[in-house]
This record gives sequence, structure tokens and C-alpha cells, in this order.
Amino acid sequence: MCNDIAPRESEMSLAELRGDCARMAPHWVVPAKRATEPVAPSLINGVTVPSSSARLIDAMPEYGD
Repeated sequence: MCNDIAPRESEMSLAELRGDCARMAPHWVVPAKRATEPVAPSLINGVTVPSSSARLIDAMPEYGD
């Protein structure tokens, strides 16, 4: 089956789309941000970190000793 009809470009311009989004923004609800709890290292399993990556992170002052 052959479709000889070329796809039409959208009849809406970018400016119209942005205007529609701006009008809808007040109607969008933003969920309350939840604080995440730290996870105990004993609960983390199945993660393998190559030694070269571990050395790289250890050498970074903000993450290392």
C-alpha cells in the first residue's frame, strides 16, 4: 500500500504554540517536593564499580577522603 500524500506542516506556528502553553501553565499542578531518605549501605547490593572509576571518584576532593 502506497501513500502518495505528502505530510502537511503544522498549521500552528511556534509563537501560537508558545502562547497556548503560557495560557495553560497556570492550570498545571506541580506536586509537592518530597524529601528523600538516605539508604543504608547494607541495603545496596548488586552494584559493581570498576576500580578505575572508584579511584577517579576517590581523587575528587568533594567525594574523596
